[in-house]
Amino acid sequence: MRRRSVIATAATAAVVGTLGVIGSTSATAATALNPKVAPGGNFNLSVWELQLPIGSPGSPTTILPSQLEGANGYQNPSYFWTDKNDGSMTFWDPESGVTTPNSSYPRTELREMNGNGTAANWALSGNSTLSAELRVVSVTSNVCVGQVHLGTGGTSTKPLVELYYHSNGDIYLGTENSPSGGQTLHYITNVALGVHWTYVINVSGSTINLTVNGSETHYSIPSSFDAYDMYFKAGDYNQSASSSTTNGAKVKFYSLTVSHS
Repeated sequence: MRRRSVIATAATAAVVGTLGVIGSTSATAATALNPKVAPGGNFNLSVWELQLPIGSPGSPTTILPSQLEGANGYQNPSYFWTDKNDGSMTFWDPESGVTTPNSSYPRTELREMNGNGTAANWALSGNSTLSAELRVVSVTSNVCVGQVHLGTGGTSTKPLVELYYHSNGDIYLGTENSPSGGQTLHYITNVALGVHWTYVINVSGSTINLTVNGSETHYSIPSSFDAYDMYFKAGDYNQSASSSTTNGAKVKFYSLTVSHS
């Protein structure tokens, strides 16, 4: 049986891309967003859980999908809100934020969930896609804006894939060498700070297909990951930490789409 779910902006004028997933131009996405509602009024957040850079050390605060949903859903004026000018879903993450036990860096980031509220966990053998339009407004070093993360199947807590935006505009894809660690960085392109850009991360069988601003590259997945299921993450995972409450990363999303088949 084929299963397909699509999570996008509420009124996106969509086009079908080369991978058969929904995409949008910056103009259509921007005009579709309502700046007067919470992020859940513009984006279907019923299949995302939000992690914030606050809480107690090793135990950041998380916001459930049921709290994020709808025009009156959760938002936080410091870390996660709708921009009143362009309607973007805005993430802010200070370097001093609370982290998880397995990371030294804070984040304001969405974690993929299932529609029934359980944690998403999908097989590599399928066809799974995360696509977004965004812009990075500020970053001190670099920030991860999209991930494919290891789920169940073993003991590793590593990501399979991380998409990084650097302060000089360079975009890199990090692919994990094995579940035990070691990441290889692949230079993708350069996009100036504050400029709209798009990405599509597609996982199909043993291949990672990355499209940034319409340009596509492909990477093989080592067989050592075959035992693991996966899930997507998207948002603002800052890659620097300090005691500063003013240095950090701010990322704005204009569309966010997930599909599985």
